[in-house]
Amino acid sequence: MHARLFSAAVAILVAGAAPAAARDLTVVARGDGMQAAIVDAYVRPFADVTGLGAAAATWDGGIDALRDQLKSAENAWDLVMADPDELAIGCAEGLFEKTDWAAVGGKSHYQPWGVSDCGVGATLNNVVLAWDKDKLPVTPTWADFWDIAKYPGKRGLTKNVRGALEIALMADGVAPADIYKTLSGKDGVERAFQKLDQLRPYIVWWQTGADAARILGSGDVLMTSAPSGAVVTAARRDSRNFGIQWTASLYDVLSWAIPKGSPNLRAAQQFLYFTGMPAIEARLMRGSGMVGAAHGLNEGLPLELQAISPSNQANMAAALREDTAFWHDNVAKLGPRFDAWLAKQ
Repeated sequence: MHARLFSAAVAILVAGAAPAAARDLTVVARGDGMQAAIVDAYVRPFADVTGLGAAAATWDGGIDALRDQLKSAENAWDLVMADPDELAIGCAEGLFEKTDWAAVGGKSHYQPWGVSDCGVGATLNNVVLAWDKDKLPVTPTWADFWDIAKYPGKRGLTKNVRGALEIALMADGVAPADIYKTLSGKDGVERAFQKLDQLRPYIVWWQTGADAARILGSGDVLMTSAPSGAVVTAARRDSRNFGIQWTASLYDVLSWAIPKGSPNLRAAQQFLYFTGMPAIEARLMRGSGMVGAAHGLNEGLPLELQAISPSNQANMAAALREDTAFWHDNVAKLGPRFDAWLAKQ
């Protein structure tokens, strides 16, 4: 954003600052690594600009945990980062405020994927194929990921049925656009598990982005699926030459939602207005490799950051969006089957 426009937007924000509330605004991210990035890029600058108290917390996700927290008399969450399923269920059950778009910059200010009835896009969560370029001087595909004979070594994979089945099918030659049609068919799930069977002896499982980056950096795996932000952060921190394959990556959207009845509603809206400025979202991208949903973000980034931005048009066009509706309908069936598969010796 041009410096003059940014200054004008900040002036508007300060002029309309919410009155002090009984407690600080509490912004709840997902995981310690993401919390640290959100604090540096968003929470501290927001508090500095507005003079309002703001703090950050974390949660691990899950609709049951969300219901328990938001219905508790001791609830102190004012903004929570929700995945698509949590957002849809929470909105339908009245756990979240409806989005007042006029108060957060207007719908047209955001990318379409960041707009919903109860949420404002917080970040794209993009799982990519990552590798160490110093050890593997090619750009691998998911088919190469499975080719142990050609590229010997361990592989890192998410310990979650969501993501593991899609990646297995893409490795087996299914086009990204056909993944959920294949999984919905009679033989699609069998095909995915048979493909996982081929790789089972070589898999090192990860459950968090930090774990994925760690096993790649330590050399425990030759290549791994991993959240792109975790790979970018680890590469910068440790001065490593990690590669990211955007083709056939898998993404979903995490959104900010305001719990129903928050006493800090106005401050939460102002936080969203502030963090929706491309100049502020650029701070998050520079610090963590994660991106928000504001229009114009990528155009304001240097070319080297545009290349690793999950919302770069070329990167998004090459990726598959996780089908929330499919998993809402099938996770209760496929989750236990995946757990049983994992338990086999």
